[in-house]
Amino acid sequence: MTTTIATQPGLETILAASTLDADLRRIANKVLKQERLTQEDGVTLFEKGDIGYLGALANHVRERKHGNKTYFNRNFHIEPTNVCVFTCKFCSYSRLYKNREEGWELSIDEMLDIVKKYDDQPVTEVHIVGGVHPKMNLDFFTGLMRKIKAHRPELHIKGFTPVELDYMFRKAKVTVEEGMRIMKEAGLQSLPGGGAEIFHPDIRQQICHDKVDAEGWLKIHRTAHEMGMVTNATMLYGHIEEYWHRIDHMTRLRDLQDETNGFNTFIPLKFRNKDNDMAHVPESTIVEDLKMYAVARLYMDNFPHIKAYWPMLGRNSAQLTLSFGVNDLDGTIDDTTKIYSMAGSEEQSPSMNTAQLAMLIRQAGRIPVERDTVYNEVKDYSNVVFTDEELMN
Repeated sequence: MTTTIATQPGLETILAASTLDADLRRIANKVLKQERLTQEDGVTLFEKGDIGYLGALANHVRERKHGNKTYFNRNFHIEPTNVCVFTCKFCSYSRLYKNREEGWELSIDEMLDIVKKYDDQPVTEVHIVGGVHPKMNLDFFTGLMRKIKAHRPELHIKGFTPVELDYMFRKAKVTVEEGMRIMKEAGLQSLPGGGAEIFHPDIRQQICHDKVDAEGWLKIHRTAHEMGMVTNATMLYGHIEEYWHRIDHMTRLRDLQDETNGFNTFIPLKFRNKDNDMAHVPESTIVEDLKMYAVARLYMDNFPHIKAYWPMLGRNSAQLTLSFGVNDLDGTIDDTTKIYSMAGSEEQSPSMNTAQLAMLIRQAGRIPVERDTVYNEVKDYSNVVFTDEELMN
């Protein structure tokens, strides 16, 4: 599938239309003047903005910030366990600690073997995230990270959502500040964005009542930022929330970014309904997905990057997002990633090599640029010629 920005109507054409809603025209002018959107503006974009308007405006912001570049990195995932003490209704991945016949629990040696599998490959990041297992505590994970760093010191460790960290810190009876210092000294360099879901307590109570709340999530990221770590942020959308819940969520993130400037990336995550307690909730359409990415790019004005997680969306849909504000497609990953495949994502074996991911970006009319975790540019792949073997493997 080839997707190019030429499929989008021009921004000038949209703004010149006499039929354009007055509120949408006012919002567009604010975006062009680089003025911050209000919460009311954000809800209006969801409720009134059609796909052409949102795409053109979001693409304008995306290209103003990043030109035609689309970033990716060479990474792999370690998922220590899917055994979890929490009972999130949207989760198809976890298995309760008390009923764990279908679960897995990796030892430190088994996880180190996963790292060693990539010894001859130029990966730059290991992403560690999984369920909350009572026996996988602070000492367990600091021991794991020290062994990873001893084996491959240059490998960037990005790991552990605030859900995992909050449980570890409480179990170890340490403060957030003490816990984050211990993790950083053991080798942790950045945090992923998971566990945010929807911050508003009315929704959180219904879908994930027993894990860390919005204030706890934000405190852990604030603490990481104050210690010099960069982090990501996510939002789980397309289930029982309303548009204003999404804007409330993004506002809390935007406010913290104003305070710390420690977030790299915002990642909207599509709710998937396979084999979980919310299977009766229909999934969002691709049009709704594209609207979500576009509004995120327009509203999250102080976030440098908007990422589409391609294993969750599928390759073709991920290409489309590149015309709706997205400038990052995550990484090459590996087929060990189960969190979304178990929930019914488009990619049941989510793995692409560098050539395949670069070509996916080029087919969408963008310039593929390899980055490291903190967005230092490693290599421009716009003119690299790939062999048939590289594209097939």
